[in-house]
Amino acid sequence: MTLYLMVSSLLAISIVVWLLIFIDAKLGLHRIDRLENEPVAQDGPLVSIIVAARNEEIGLKESLQSQFSQSYRHLEWVLVNDRSTDTTPVIMNEMQSANNNVNVIHITELPPGWLGKNHALFVGAKEAKGEFLLFTDADVLFHKDAMSKAVHYFMNHELDHLTAAPNLRGKRLWLNSFIAFFMFGFSYFKRPWLANNPRSKVGIGIGAFNLVRKEAYEKLGTHEVIKMRPDDDLMLGKKMKEMGFRHRMITALTLLEVEWYSTLKEAFIGLEKNTFAGLHYRISMVLFAIFGVFVSQVLPFLTLFSFDRLLITLSVGNVLLLGMIYSMIILRMTRYSTWMFLLFPFTALLFIYSIIRASFLTFIRGGIVWRGTKYRLKDLRDNEA
Repeated sequence: MTLYLMVSSLLAISIVVWLLIFIDAKLGLHRIDRLENEPVAQDGPLVSIIVAARNEEIGLKESLQSQFSQSYRHLEWVLVNDRSTDTTPVIMNEMQSANNNVNVIHITELPPGWLGKNHALFVGAKEAKGEFLLFTDADVLFHKDAMSKAVHYFMNHELDHLTAAPNLRGKRLWLNSFIAFFMFGFSYFKRPWLANNPRSKVGIGIGAFNLVRKEAYEKLGTHEVIKMRPDDDLMLGKKMKEMGFRHRMITALTLLEVEWYSTLKEAFIGLEKNTFAGLHYRISMVLFAIFGVFVSQVLPFLTLFSFDRLLITLSVGNVLLLGMIYSMIILRMTRYSTWMFLLFPFTALLFIYSIIRASFLTFIRGGIVWRGTKYRLKDLRDNEA
């Protein structure tokens, strides 16, 4: 097959794929509710908010203060200091002294067979007294009605697990473009709207907000069933759905906010821990991902400048479909402008670089380094299921 035939065939196949994704996303995004539209709960059960932190002194205090300002009053906090070497334990102890409903746990050693964050959440959950457990990250900012609305939604839909997508904010143009591209890729690849289809086995969990019924969490097997998963938040939702628990995914873009990373470099470093896990620790999947992203999301922009009418036509078709899908997802799943699409092919190349970088570093290190602890690739693979 000549290069011309190969390129034109790839562009044609890409159009068909994007058309199917467009239809899927168009129908599916309507299944994702907005938490902002929910009324606040006037009453409800005790919710235990579990926050695990390792060296999170920068954002921890602001996050906790936003939680303490919640309009929903039936709350307790279990703050778990996971072997921090900064002032994280000091901040937690200050919060405990100032509030009667705060319990602080200090972990000094990590037992074998556990990832640090997963173990910290597991320990925190054991000490929680609430009927509902909220697992959240140490840098999430909560609007005052976030918990009231979430509890109302949870009870109204008789759920066992609810996860909410926050607003991911960045400070710089290229970082924001990368975040928007990441959300675009996550959405068409993971198809989060299927989490709200009872007939689907697809489940979603988001680290900023995983609200779970304690009884269901214990029946699942707690964090012990995902103790070596760097994508613990995603896997919690996935396991809950697979076990048949009532599960939904919503957005809370004006009620929850987190600064995903401060710089593009930090984003690349942060993705080291779960990029390879998301590709099932397989080189074949890495190569497929790189090839797929380049062919479907970079090549059409390059062939726009060819001198062949067929290639130009196929390229225009691909770019138009990409733009429509990107706009739908960005408008529904983020607070970014659709004008970010102007940077799309360049951001796609950055994303390819992040995949190559994370996979390469995982291999040469023989594992991942997360929150100051190294975890062997063999152990991660053995606990993938």
